Amino acid sequence: MKMLKRKILIIDNEIYRNRDLQISLKSLGYEVKIVKTGLEAIHYLAKNSMDVIIAGFDTGRISKENLVKDIINIDSSIRVIFIDDNSDIKNIVKVMRAGAYDYLENNFGINDLVKTIEGKLEKRIFVEKNPNTNTIIPINKEYEGIVSRSENMKAILSMIDRIAESNATVLLMGESGVGKEVLAKMIYKKSTRQDKRFVVINCAAIPEKLIESELFGHEKGSFTGASSRKIGKFEQAEGGTIFLDEMAELSLNMQVKFLRVLQERQLERIGSSNRIDLDVRIIVATNKDLLKELQNGNFREDLYYRVNVVKIEIPPLRERREDISMMSNNFLFEFSKEYGKKLKSIDLETMHILLNNEWKGNVRELKNVIERAVVIAKKNDKLLTKEHLPMEIRNNENFLDLNKKTELTLKEYERILIVYTLNKTKGNKTKAAEILGIERQTLYNKMKEYNLF
Repeated sequence: MKMLKRKILIIDNEIYRNRDLQISLKSLGYEVKIVKTGLEAIHYLAKNSMDVIIAGFDTGRISKENLVKDIINIDSSIRVIFIDDNSDIKNIVKVMRAGAYDYLENNFGINDLVKTIEGKLEKRIFVEKNPNTNTIIPINKEYEGIVSRSENMKAILSMIDRIAESNATVLLMGESGVGKEVLAKMIYKKSTRQDKRFVVINCAAIPEKLIESELFGHEKGSFTGASSRKIGKFEQAEGGTIFLDEMAELSLNMQVKFLRVLQERQLERIGSSNRIDLDVRIIVATNKDLLKELQNGNFREDLYYRVNVVKIEIPPLRERREDISMMSNNFLFEFSKEYGKKLKSIDLETMHILLNNEWKGNVRELKNVIERAVVIAKKNDKLLTKEHLPMEIRNNENFLDLNKKTELTLKEYERILIVYTLNKTKGNKTKAAEILGIERQTLYNKMKEYNLF
């Protein structure tokens, strides 16, 4: 049998049974770790990534159903397999509904288990635990660092999973800075064309006289200045994916030529009558309302229906404020690491300012603001405060407006408040505990939970 590299965590308190299973799985090339209870498993997963969880007879004080939910909350890509001698259909239904992958009876064979472990196992979403926020941050090719808790974005990511492997044209719509190119790259990297080129062209950044040559190429001598043959972006993307950003900026004349390429999957270089066949996945994006552009005569109706095969509308950041705290902490971690800073958290006042800002530049603006704040922070600063923010952001503050939805979870409030208090007491834990109204040991436990040491 082919040697495998997957990481497996076994949860069971039966030593001898687990040892036999561990030996069998290790002999097949798996990396195997054993813990006794579900609670130990949750603590282990908080710091380590695993591919598969095998839960045995006894998961401790956590029910099987809740254990599955907790595991999936930590990393939804983990495959949870239960092994039990209780074949009660109600219990099986409960754990399967909670998100378990499979449920095997105790008399399973090792080959049956391996088939369950390996069967149609999808690409894992490798994650890095962010020591500053206890947030799981996708960092691999599939999700491009996107963190989100908003239902709208989860629906978009689900849509991308479903359409990525097709060749359908995709239309991405949304304001500047919402992440249209990030999502286009995600579609490309999750597609069957990921080994070919991903070619990007910003239609708004190229003068009208040059855009046709940039897209379709030209032959030597086809116009003044054409001193050699030029291969256009579409040909460069052959077999792969081309992303046309700000596609609505194309002139009506260029829209006709683009439409022809979409329909016929062929192009002609300027100065040539030879048709070149194309095998290219096309993704287009715009920050304009195409229906309004149609009404105003700025966009062709036939082209609109050609590009509108799969339409994905990306909401602006102000409509998904529940993502702001996660993104801010994610960017804080990323840039603190890049610039060698020690920032661990964003204080409560500053987080409220970020949450209440309008973010007209969307995710791009938020990222730039956090990067600037990290850059100007002192080397030993541990808390990002409003003094690190640009003046125009600070002037928009609406600190602790209880009538305004803040989109922070209770744990985020707690973490921010602890860091804020420790900063005020200059690290004096006894004094901080007094201010917070908790025991010193409770403060230590909270600091450990939030990785604040």
